[in-house]
Amino acid sequence: MSTLLSLRNVWVEFGDRVVLENMNLDIEAGSFVSVVGPSGAGKSSFLRVILGQDAPSRGQILLDGAPLSPECGPDRGVVFQRYSVFPHLAVLENTAFGLECAGSPLLGRLFGSARRKAYAQAEEMLAAVGLGDSLHLYPAQMSGGMQQRLAIAQALIKRPRILLLDEPFGALDPGIRADMHALITRLWSEYGLTIIMVTHDIREAFSLGTRVLALDKRRHDPHAPHRFGATAVYDLPLDKTKAENPSELAA
Repeated sequence: MSTLLSLRNVWVEFGDRVVLENMNLDIEAGSFVSVVGPSGAGKSSFLRVILGQDAPSRGQILLDGAPLSPECGPDRGVVFQRYSVFPHLAVLENTAFGLECAGSPLLGRLFGSARRKAYAQAEEMLAAVGLGDSLHLYPAQMSGGMQQRLAIAQALIKRPRILLLDEPFGALDPGIRADMHALITRLWSEYGLTIIMVTHDIREAFSLGTRVLALDKRRHDPHAPHRFGATAVYDLPLDKTKAENPSELAA
């Protein structure tokens, strides 16, 4: 596999507080990278800097060898633990919203054949995540697992190359979480995604990932704890390939 994303001497600082320091990583296309570490180790900041919500204070992030766009772009999708869905829109409208905004930035709404095409794409994506029979439901009528499926459909509708997951299954019951593991593994394989997932669940990290990164601080100073940031203290490649039956990887 070829390198898709590279971090070169990346630092993230807010004022005099260092969150990440000297991050040097290459992430291969098609990999599933699980990111673990204690609270406050910069895991969410790591995702935000890749997404484009935060800019590196120092260093550079490259996508296919070119500097990564500093703003959130269609090449990156994200799913958070809290369901990032619009409560006033039905499932179909929630999913098509990203396409409508891209096609009509001023109005946020398409018309005619363009709208029909966008809604057809949204229906196809909803079928892929198991919501093909729920097009006209509103989020308040849906379970947590269904809302997270909707959030995944929203993230994938513009066909990103990189999917970022920030504790996406942490609020779900164990049975629903197992279903979501099978779903995300299947989508990873079928859509050729590169996935970077933050999780506190070590078993989940090793079950889903082809590589596990552990973020933490290498250096500690009790007199100035904020002056040292986290970096990748462990980087464990796993001997795992995409299974013919995606549910095998989520077992």
